[in-house]
Amino acid sequence: MKRRHFLAGAAGLAVGAGLLSRPGDRGAPHLEYFARLNEELKRHGPMRPALVIDLDRLDQNIDQVLASVARVPGRHYRIVEKSLPSVSLLDYVMQRSGSRRLMSFHQPFLNTDARTWPQAEILLGKPMPVRAAENFYREHRGAFAPERQLQWLIDTPARLQQYLALAEAQDLKLRINVELDVGLHRGGVSRDVDLHAILDLLAQHPKRLRFAGFMGYEPHITAVPRVLGSQQELFAKAMAAYGHAVDVLRQRHPDLWHAELTLNTAGSPTYRLHEAESLSNDISVGTGLLKPTHYDIPTLAEHVPAVFIATPVLKATGPVNLPGLDEASRLLSWWDVNQRETFFVYGGNWQADYVSPPGLQFNALYGHSANQEIVNASSAVALRVDDQIFLRPHITESVLLQFGDLIALRDGRIVDRWPVFPAA
Repeated sequence: MKRRHFLAGAAGLAVGAGLLSRPGDRGAPHLEYFARLNEELKRHGPMRPALVIDLDRLDQNIDQVLASVARVPGRHYRIVEKSLPSVSLLDYVMQRSGSRRLMSFHQPFLNTDARTWPQAEILLGKPMPVRAAENFYREHRGAFAPERQLQWLIDTPARLQQYLALAEAQDLKLRINVELDVGLHRGGVSRDVDLHAILDLLAQHPKRLRFAGFMGYEPHITAVPRVLGSQQELFAKAMAAYGHAVDVLRQRHPDLWHAELTLNTAGSPTYRLHEAESLSNDISVGTGLLKPTHYDIPTLAEHVPAVFIATPVLKATGPVNLPGLDEASRLLSWWDVNQRETFFVYGGNWQADYVSPPGLQFNALYGHSANQEIVNASSAVALRVDDQIFLRPHITESVLLQFGDLIALRDGRIVDRWPVFPAA
């Protein structure tokens, strides 16, 4: 075979293989659900980036949690406030669930909680610097009674000493919940010597400190690689650690044990697992009610996404056209049908993934923009200027604070606008 014939044949094979590997058309118009939202937001929405919450879907998720909690007699549901940082949203969840138990993670939010819901019972979700506790008491006003309705979370004997000093200096009585390390290894009591020191100190100062219970958080159960242990094995180890702390309490200080103790555990990824145990009596769930993408996990398979970012298309400029490449950019849109349309949307660079219309993709060569994000797609998406695109956030607790008022939807229609907490 002559060399030029061989090279020509090889080139032909390469081109043929390349054509076979070219990206297929991933685009399609909005699915029916998002098509309805698109029309509603175009007519009545703010025409800026907005966080929309589907109340019908939220109801489904709340009901899933309530059904699970009810399977263990005497167990209560605690609402994780940081994942739902809006007075109106929390009010809605409280009314639907019947729970007045909150878990708070941020001192300014804690003061808002106490002022807004004087009937609430609040457990801190992380240990606070004692100065943050001082700030809470300095700013607190209203009927909420911290000595009866607030549990401070303590993780070390040294921190408990600080809180004791605060109580003595300000003539306070503090309810104390003890954080346990049940396998997450993010702090909390893991040694008997520390647990003994904390319980001894609580017993020695009944006028200033009252033991309120334990908290053991274990999201690692569903997150670590299976090679490190099955969910069943990790769950059993976590509950064994929790049970050991309870045993130490009852044996060393039976006087501190009482029927009203809060034995808190779980979170959105693991709450269903606790149907298999009866030691804990207080189950926390927050983000799972809205189910952002990081919660697309088997233990939440029965939950449905209830929160989306919606933002309008500002510009439709045709095939991708990159700065510097200019006319040469046509090669990109020739090669990839999913770059034959370019849209610039209002805002961008969020912790979120495109969800509708199908086939939207970020252009890494152009880069992110928080002002006008570039989005490429095929013509099949059928987007026009002023149409909305939709994304699913990865998480909720910080993302919900970025868009101003939340837009509440019922049956695909806007029914309310809910302010979020100040991002202080």
